[in-house]
Amino acid sequence: MGLYERYLALRIRRYDAETPDHVALVITERDLLERGAYETLTDFFAWAFEYASQVTVYVSVLDAAAVPALRRELETIDAPRDVAVRGPEDRARADAPIRIGIGLGGKHEFTSAVQTLAESVADGDLEPEEIDDERVEDHLVFPSEPDLVIKTGAERLSDFMIWQSVYSELYFTDVNWRDFRKRDFLRAVREYCNRSRRFGR
Repeated sequence: MGLYERYLALRIRRYDAETPDHVALVITERDLLERGAYETLTDFFAWAFEYASQVTVYVSVLDAAAVPALRRELETIDAPRDVAVRGPEDRARADAPIRIGIGLGGKHEFTSAVQTLAESVADGDLEPEEIDDERVEDHLVFPSEPDLVIKTGAERLSDFMIWQSVYSELYFTDVNWRDFRKRDFLRAVREYCNRSRRFGR
């Protein structure tokens, strides 16, 4: 680790604030076409687990035909923890320490959860008044709420975990994924520690 990275890590340790336990990253399919993109993602996992116990990666996809190839690559990525990869048609929960969504939009995920609950009501297994936040979350593919969401390259999140990230701290950097380094990650953590989380209040 370089001198500047050590300086940032020291500053983070000196803050009287909790570091993010769940870090999320938003990148695009184009980012993963860049040379060294998967190696940077492997590095990102290592950086994140110095602070967090859970990492979620969302890969926004414009061309649905790219999903199978991306999935094959991401399911075999060299990662420090178990990985769960989910695509647009998946409904099974992702419960691994590393959770990766490929083109699985937040609207689609939320709609699928509502449809499942509606089916339970129609079957007589659930009363409408029993539907609450916890029941909705139980049917999401990515049920956990990120503390920190990092978006590289542009200030927009696309259709990313719209339910789960409502109280997340968002960090935008104009650094593109191909140039993303540990110092950029540490800046995001430092910024998180500097903020006073309000959780919608």
